[in-house]
Amino acid sequence: MTRVRLRFSKLGKVRFTSHRDVARMWERALRRVELPVVYSEGFSPRPRLHFGLALSTGHESLAEYVDVDLRDDTASTVDIGSLPAVLSSALPAGIDVTAAAAIPGGTPSLQHAVTSCSWRISVVGAAPAALYRAVERVLAAEELVTTRQRKGHDVTDDLRPLVVALAASVSHPTGPTGPARPTDDGTELTCELATQPRGLRPAELVALLGDGLTEGRVLRTHQWIQHDGARQEPLAAQATSAPHAEARAS
Repeated sequence: MTRVRLRFSKLGKVRFTSHRDVARMWERALRRVELPVVYSEGFSPRPRLHFGLALSTGHESLAEYVDVDLRDDTASTVDIGSLPAVLSSALPAGIDVTAAAAIPGGTPSLQHAVTSCSWRISVVGAAPAALYRAVERVLAAEELVTTRQRKGHDVTDDLRPLVVALAASVSHPTGPTGPARPTDDGTELTCELATQPRGLRPAELVALLGDGLTEGRVLRTHQWIQHDGARQEPLAAQATSAPHAEARAS
């Protein structure tokens, strides 16, 4: 079995599609392009796909990942370099494959390997000066204790270790299709949030900054793994990127 890792974006109206529906879109696209995918056994065989961390419905992303298992008997006939263009044409508008690479056997699953994600979050209800002060307060805190409900029980967490990096800025739109979509007053966060031992959601971060604040447009820009002590993206350097991938990520 050969495993291919694909990076894809999720932008525009398709952001309102659930993670489960996105998985179905991928299944249909793989059948449409007749990729030799390994199928599960049982009464209703499904393509063997392994997604990374689920993206909340309504959020956009430049850095989603899925691993696809290909049959060994035909995997050598697949031109991995052509996959971004071929699959993008078979997927709905707003979902574009931006890179592809075969990954070695034994590579940890995306669910276990990703340690943090980078985000751009527009904040509703905060003037820039107030947001700057709130960010300074969060970064200066030794701990940020919060209580949440989990399976009917109160669970207390210190969220401070999960805020890896955080900054506020006044952003300006780059155009109707650009990734920068600020609120009316232009306040935006750029941050890196840990995913282990548990993930910190963008909405939780905004809540830490003050009462009455809510998230606007949310864009995931990167997912990160640790390899040989260094932080890197889940695709190897030899990944084949689509021509538009670098432009979208900037």
